[in-house]
Amino acid sequence: MKKKKLWTLGVMLILVLSTILAACGGSDSKDTGSKDTSSGGDSTSSSEPKTLVYGRGGDSTALDPATVTEGESFKVTVNIYETLINFGENDVTLHPGLAKSWESSEDGLTYTMQLEEGVKFHDGTDFNAEAVVKNFERWKAGGADKFPYYASQFTVNEKPVIESITADGDYKVIFKLAQPQAPFLKNLAMSPFAIASPTAFEKDDEALKDHPVGTGPFKFVEWKRNDSITIEKNPDYRIADLPKLDKVIFRSIPDNSARFNALTNAEVDVVDGLSPSDKASIESNADLQLIERPSMNVGYLGLTVTRPPFDNVKVRQAVNHAIDKQALVDAFYEGLGETAKNPMPSIIAGYNDEVEGYDYDPEKAKALLAEAGYDGKEIELWAMPVPRPYMPDGQKIAEAIQKNLADVGMKSKIVTFEWATYLEKAENGEADAFLLGWTGDNGDADNFLYTLLDGDNIHSNNYTFYDNKEVHELFVAAQTEMDEDKRNDLYKQAQVIISKDAPWVPLAHSTPILAANTKVTNYVAHPTGSDRLDTVDVK
Repeated sequence: MKKKKLWTLGVMLILVLSTILAACGGSDSKDTGSKDTSSGGDSTSSSEPKTLVYGRGGDSTALDPATVTEGESFKVTVNIYETLINFGENDVTLHPGLAKSWESSEDGLTYTMQLEEGVKFHDGTDFNAEAVVKNFERWKAGGADKFPYYASQFTVNEKPVIESITADGDYKVIFKLAQPQAPFLKNLAMSPFAIASPTAFEKDDEALKDHPVGTGPFKFVEWKRNDSITIEKNPDYRIADLPKLDKVIFRSIPDNSARFNALTNAEVDVVDGLSPSDKASIESNADLQLIERPSMNVGYLGLTVTRPPFDNVKVRQAVNHAIDKQALVDAFYEGLGETAKNPMPSIIAGYNDEVEGYDYDPEKAKALLAEAGYDGKEIELWAMPVPRPYMPDGQKIAEAIQKNLADVGMKSKIVTFEWATYLEKAENGEADAFLLGWTGDNGDADNFLYTLLDGDNIHSNNYTFYDNKEVHELFVAAQTEMDEDKRNDLYKQAQVIISKDAPWVPLAHSTPILAANTKVTNYVAHPTGSDRLDTVDVK
């Protein structure tokens, strides 16, 4: 009996001690990871999802990358889809993507690619050679109106560059080209040529614009027009331990100041499209980090050459002399830009530094307008409604240009439209003069010059309707020339002619800036403007 009482007492003591120890150890089991930052909150809880909120200046126009030509869409789709070939983390060197290896024939007419195995699209469809073939067949059949990038990158003289693409087994594809194309592999790495689920587009082709289905690190969740796009972690992503984030929310905040304030108020975690004047504020704020994007862009004033008065080359030359580009750069780029004289930046191989460009000379502008017989009729000057990497404030730059034009006797009325409408109307040639720009997709001169200024690309990316046959022949020769020095010489010749014809006023090349709170780690800004977020994390 005594033993039993002692045993019972011992059990009771053990239970009491266990309870005390459990209570003491309880503080160590509290959540200590990142808190959901969907409203910019502090990161404190590992059991809650890691969310990055990205503040940007405009909404996407569509989420089918093959159908769009503007960066706000690619900014999202680059994280949902994957291409056969990837660019480097912060440059345009070529690396494996959905194709793990490739080789080309000596004549440059055959490319054989070995694909990754065991990859699935977000809808469960298998990624394989047949899926790749179906994507290229879709783009080819859709034509320039539906798939403008495919038309501009893989059509020359109205003839397809890609003669055929075939599947050799489940994981090998073979491209046969009708002619060599020097930037072929770089083109394949561009965002518009990301591979979509055939199941999805065969079921409803148009639905991809609103409900994208790729193989990428993030899956589409929701799109609230002109407000936000939400994507979430793909748990079956082919690369282990990626992505680091559970969710990304892209918020559209058109006003530059409001977007920057959202960052400083911890409502968002990353912002782009910032005014250069914000740089000092970012650097002086201990809670923020400055991120500079490598410069590979051009901002320009396009002059639609099929519309009076810009169907007269002397009027276009006059406008080039009328605009004080250095004053624009000083006022609106604040040390983060340089004046432009060619349609592409100097870092691109084939840039012609010997082109003199147009100096600021209002008197020469007036003389040229007089020679052209300009009638003084007011023109429309289109100002972009959203900030872009190459032009931080389209409205203010338009106002400065308006003053420059008035000084030489050209009256202008500033107009603008919602971003998607702006692009559509400009593409259709409805603008007199319009502000726009370009961030290079692959680091090749072809992607600036041929894409933006060749007659083949009218109704695609050539919004000025400029069509010079001599320039076209130079572009075609450069595309098929595999000797790099000879290619560069052809592009240099073309820039001389383009400068004289003056379909643009090249304004500036910028170094775009982004900012993030210091909780964000491993954010790398890519020169193409499309940032992969798979390795980004939050503390």
